[in-house]
Amino acid sequence: MAERPEPTDRELLLLKVLWERGEATVREVWEALREEVPIVQNTVQAFLRLMEDKGLVTHRTEGRSFVYRATTPGDKTKKNLLSGLLDSVFDGSLDQLVASALAAKKPSADELTRLRALLAEAERKRGGA
Repeated sequence: MAERPEPTDRELLLLKVLWERGEATVREVWEALREEVPIVQNTVQAFLRLMEDKGLVTHRTEGRSFVYRATTPGDKTKKNLLSGLLDSVFDGSLDQLVASALAAKKPSADELTRLRALLAEAERKRGGA
């Protein structure tokens, strides 16, 4: 079976809604996005159809509505995208990726606390090395 294509930025917005809700109709996806993104309901419908052709989503019929769900969990998709970004943009250098992220956005105090905890966990898993 051919590998699924990576979702575009716009497709990721729709997938995020589906990951958060589990499943949703075209209208529900549109309502979740319309405040954040200038998009019309017909465009959401067209995107979801294309995404189904790509294997990113699937649907079931409920009455006259299609109810969509993502075919791959969000964490797996995010890991695949990040792995590709790490390799293609940062030549596999994790510290460059983190440095670029920190330069792009000033972390909040809570984010810094979580980052420290993630680093401590990574050191524990490596055996303190």
